[in-house]
Amino acid sequence: MEKLIITVAPTGSVPTKVQNPHLPLTPQEIAETAYRCYNEGASIVHVHARRDGRPTLDAEIFAQTHGLIAQRCDMIVQISTGGRAGTDPVARAAAVRLIKPEMASLTTGSVNFPDRVYENSFETIEYLATAMKKAGTKPEMEIFDGSMINNALRLVRQDLASEPLHFNFVLGLLGAQPAMAKILLHLTELIPAHTTWTVSGIGRHQLPMATLALVMSGHVRVGLEDNLYYGPGELASNEQLVARVVRLARELGREVASPAEARRILGLHRPYRNHLCCGAGGVQQW
Repeated sequence: MEKLIITVAPTGSVPTKVQNPHLPLTPQEIAETAYRCYNEGASIVHVHARRDGRPTLDAEIFAQTHGLIAQRCDMIVQISTGGRAGTDPVARAAAVRLIKPEMASLTTGSVNFPDRVYENSFETIEYLATAMKKAGTKPEMEIFDGSMINNALRLVRQDLASEPLHFNFVLGLLGAQPAMAKILLHLTELIPAHTTWTVSGIGRHQLPMATLALVMSGHVRVGLEDNLYYGPGELASNEQLVARVVRLARELGREVASPAEARRILGLHRPYRNHLCCGAGGVQQW
């Protein structure tokens, strides 16, 4: 099997430090967490921005976080363009335009979240995809149900995304597709053979879904954005969740990909140091 790519999603838009004190919120905290997870074996970090603990689309905060991570290690930084911090597509694309990151998330449809409707019209999807294409950013297609795969493939036909695509199957979220082996198998059968995929299990589903991905030649996302617990009643840290997947992979005889190897697997060709970093004088080019 191909080496395993581990993505860590350390923050998200919803969790709070009251729920889990290990949750990183500031750019400095997120960068330090990313570096610790890199040392444990993660090669991608999925980044959300917070201001005063609340989710924000502020491109400067994203840029500062991106730069601090790049100063510490060569992880692939994947910027979130999710809509919990605001639904305006221009604001959601601002960090992609400023930073030109290697990767960014792109949800290719609408879904019922437990507390709201996460709406992504075709117009919004196409706008975000266009911004990513212009920035040279590879989208990770966030898939909350099977119909979103068709929408992602439509972007290829519109020349708004390039193959090979990379998908992230989100399983176990209330209001979306359940975390079941047959659902994951079905999703993998819907995507083209030459694409790559990751699975994100929500809450208690994170560990069993990660284990399935390990033996199905997929890749794995873990982190406090999706799951606050290591076990029943036991709060987790991001590093613990990464380290557990690494141990499982080794037991199953699957090697873990370095950031350089992850870039090869995903078809990323731009050197990571050709990105923006944030120094004492603000946003600068490497």
